[in-house]
Amino acid sequence: MISTGKVRNMLAAGAAVAFLAIAAAPSRADDISASHLQAARGAITAIKATDPFDQILPNAAQALKGQLIQKDPNLQEDIIAIVDKQALAMASRRADLETESATDYAKAFTEDELKAIAAFYNSEAGKKLLEKGPEVTAELARAADIWQRGIARDLAEAVAKEMAEKHPIKNTAPVVDGGNGSQPQQDSSKKQ
Repeated sequence: MISTGKVRNMLAAGAAVAFLAIAAAPSRADDISASHLQAARGAITAIKATDPFDQILPNAAQALKGQLIQKDPNLQEDIIAIVDKQALAMASRRADLETESATDYAKAFTEDELKAIAAFYNSEAGKKLLEKGPEVTAELARAADIWQRGIARDLAEAVAKEMAEKHPIKNTAPVVDGGNGSQPQQDSSKKQ
């Protein structure tokens, strides 16, 4: 039987070996050439991949202004001036997001693929796809929703019909006379 101390030592040694192997291996980002990163930046610009994030800093500044002004309304002018000044000072950090995005795209696509992506999205067809794509996608989602409801309804009806044909349900409700005032009659299938 192996003692607990020996198991711990073996685990520690294994972890150390794994750590050294990972540390010694070159990072995937280190393998990306400058031209590959440039192609990635071109693709990112063409597809407007990071454009949705442009409002993060202005929205954060606006929210902070609102919170601070609510706490100290008499300091409104100073709050606005200081928040705007600090937000402008942080605007250069937007480049960090571009660098990270370019690295991620470069890891996912070859340089030639990135150039092809940029070429397409810089073409008239690519620009139109970016412009009209969200609108078309929303229409497609609506159409798919309608289709889903219709197909589910039709499937349920078809299954119910076939099940009824295979397993007829005996009517156990009383048969009502056609309105002549007589008493309801029992279903004859219940007679013994």
